[in-house]
Amino acid sequence: MDFDFSPEQKEIQHQAARLLTEQCDLRAVRRVLEGEGPYDRALWKQVAELGWLGVAMPEECGGLGLGHGTLCVIAEELGRALAPLPVSSSIYLAAEAVLQAGDAQQRGELLPLLASGERIATLAAAEGMRSASATEQVLARVEAGRLSGTKLPVPDGMVADWAVVTARTTSSADGCDAECTGLFLVELDGPGVRREALQCLDPTRPQARIVFDAAPARPLGPAEGGAAALRRVLDRAAVLIAFEQIGGADAALAMSTEYAKIRHAFGRPIGSFQAIKHKLADMYTRNQLARSNAWYAAWALDASPDELPLAAAAARIAASDAYEFAAKETIQTHGGIGATWEGDMHLYYRRAKALMLGLDSPAHWRQRLVRALEDRLAA
Repeated sequence: MDFDFSPEQKEIQHQAARLLTEQCDLRAVRRVLEGEGPYDRALWKQVAELGWLGVAMPEECGGLGLGHGTLCVIAEELGRALAPLPVSSSIYLAAEAVLQAGDAQQRGELLPLLASGERIATLAAAEGMRSASATEQVLARVEAGRLSGTKLPVPDGMVADWAVVTARTTSSADGCDAECTGLFLVELDGPGVRREALQCLDPTRPQARIVFDAAPARPLGPAEGGAAALRRVLDRAAVLIAFEQIGGADAALAMSTEYAKIRHAFGRPIGSFQAIKHKLADMYTRNQLARSNAWYAAWALDASPDELPLAAAAARIAASDAYEFAAKETIQTHGGIGATWEGDMHLYYRRAKALMLGLDSPAHWRQRLVRALEDRLAA
């Protein structure tokens, strides 16, 4: 079985890499980091015009219909460039939620606006220490079409136009015969919504606290299926974010390798010392392990939904481990300059930590991996 990408997908990846190299160097990342804007608006417009945002969406919904494998290769290049864009919140999460839970009318209404970049959306599921996927612990509630509750952290919550929000409901009008957790659409510029920016480790991936006070909300598909749809969304987003993590980990390894060749100590390149060699070899090994798991998960995205929970958890765990390790070791390889603001190494460390915690904790994904393996053995 061949898990590799097709020649067409590799060509799209090559073109994405070339564009991001030209339009999104680390100086552009720093401009967002230092507060010039919540994201790179010019780059966002450009990637939207190229069709990247709608690459996995059906053609009848304004997308290109090229499948999630193509979106995976684009995600890898976005991660390699540390692109300061709300792609993960708007496309991996909100658009996937519409695809997984919405009806035909909702998909036709919402997805073209996301594919064109005209509107930005997000998923508001986490409630502080409560896991985003722990639907049985959700405190936010919808009564008579009005949502009340607090969500944090919400990725790109300050720039999103609307959100898919998890909330409890008992309303039969929302498609729920008994109390259940459903997905609801809420306009974030509407009444009853208050937003507050949160301080976070990586300001290029900003987070927000959103308080809903009887905000108008409409169900995204039947509320009865909201919990199952959310699990599918998180599994699919985990795969796409794993590719971003692999791209960042590879970039960190390349930065370390190049520095080890040109930095001299005791009359020789530091890359000739065993300690540095082993450090780089360990980074490479973890990156390759993560890539293997991610390829398997990318195949499962479109070809085998039954395999996806196991594949997504494995990809998520391996990619998170690889990126965090690569980011830390890049700082160590660069020595004293690695810990300075002027050095670019901390940009990768910030992003590694942000992506690791963005979809629940690594411990949560290990539990999901164990459960997926138990389900396989039971079957």
